[in-house]
Amino acid sequence: MIARLRRLAPFFRSLSARLLLLTIVFVMLGEVLIFVPSVARFRLTYLQSRIDSARLATLALEAAPNNIVSQNLANELLLHVGASGIVLRMPDHTSLLIASDMPPTVDVTYDLREADAFSLIGNALVALSRSDNRVLRVLGTSPQDPKLAMEVLLVEKPMREEMWEFGGRIFALSIVISLIAAALVYLSLQWLLVWPMRRITQSMMSFREDPENAARVIERSRRSDEIGMAERELAQLQETVRQALRHSARLAALGTAVTKINHDLRNILSTARLVSDRLAGSGAPEVKRAVPRLVDAIDRAVALCSRTLNFTREGAPPLSLSRFLLATLVEELADVLDLRGGERPLLLDRVPPDLAVEADREQLNRVLMNLLRNAMEVGAQRVTVWAASTPEGTAIEMLDDGPGLPPKARANLFQPFAGSARPGGTGLGLAIAREIMRAHGGDIVLVESTARGTTFRLTLLRATGTGRRDAEPKIPTPQDIPGE
Repeated sequence: MIARLRRLAPFFRSLSARLLLLTIVFVMLGEVLIFVPSVARFRLTYLQSRIDSARLATLALEAAPNNIVSQNLANELLLHVGASGIVLRMPDHTSLLIASDMPPTVDVTYDLREADAFSLIGNALVALSRSDNRVLRVLGTSPQDPKLAMEVLLVEKPMREEMWEFGGRIFALSIVISLIAAALVYLSLQWLLVWPMRRITQSMMSFREDPENAARVIERSRRSDEIGMAERELAQLQETVRQALRHSARLAALGTAVTKINHDLRNILSTARLVSDRLAGSGAPEVKRAVPRLVDAIDRAVALCSRTLNFTREGAPPLSLSRFLLATLVEELADVLDLRGGERPLLLDRVPPDLAVEADREQLNRVLMNLLRNAMEVGAQRVTVWAASTPEGTAIEMLDDGPGLPPKARANLFQPFAGSARPGGTGLGLAIAREIMRAHGGDIVLVESTARGTTFRLTLLRATGTGRRDAEPKIPTPQDIPGE
């Protein structure tokens, strides 16, 4: 018995059981709302039928000589009506009376001619709640001749008993209707909602156990409603997760491989660097011309290994926050990259001199350096760095007048090994830059890239500034750069 109860317990805690219970409760509530007016209507019909029977009894009185009948006939007429007294009032103010030997004392009077829905419901509830046998004086009109006013003296107990019998029939009918409606609604909800939701839930649980298995992806149904949309979206989500896991697995394998070979590769490159240094002392002109290119290639190979290893490291890069003026960092970048020479400057500084930020100086230098080198490598003649304080932090814009990014590069801009705009590039620079900016609580996005130039926006949500704070800072365009 206990084992059986344990098997039944999950059903009563399930959505199906709750739907069944709520359906029964709501249908019963609707039947209760119908029950009260029905009982009131039954009471009105009962009283009106007594008035109709009383009118038939008075017809015998009108046919008698002098409108008087014997007491035995009067008692028989009253017994047929179920009343203790009957009064018929004529339009000429005359009255006909049929009464018992000892007419009872009237306890309450009801005038059906002035009754409304609320009073009828209230009087019906009062009649059901009482247990005594009151004498009722009921006033009404003859249904055949509304000019004739009728008065009937009734005892309440027989009427109350019939009201309770009628109520019992209504209650039994309500239970039957509730069970039938609940069963139909329950089966409908099971078919339309519960079974599909159970199928979706089972698919999610199965997919959680083995997310890389394509067989665990939910099979899409042909439904066009919200359940069908949920199934299609779940299938798309599961497929996206599978692809992301496969991509992450490949990156993890790459990181493991790079970590293993990084030490040996660095030793090989160090040996090559030592050899290149010895070659630099050679007196042969051809060797002297080739050595700088060789050294530069070795340095690029070392930098590539370092960037790849850093990117495959789990977690965001560690930050060493400090407060510094952003303009000084831009000046250092211009000096390092030698962007101040020539007839006109290649780097245009539009950073307020008093704008201070709180960030990792080395990491932010790395991001800006990457963007500047990318602009130079695609052939940009001028780059503008613009910055301003915003209510959320600090916004930094970097604009160049280069030819813009190709569509393939824009589609995979921040994807490692896929978003490079240069032939042979790895695409790690922008991917690492995004990690650095997000570690600061901000981000880096591509604002626009056309044939007139490219604009990147950097946000530092942890930054604070002392310069002028604009509610909506204007984003400059390449046309805003002086000297065009």
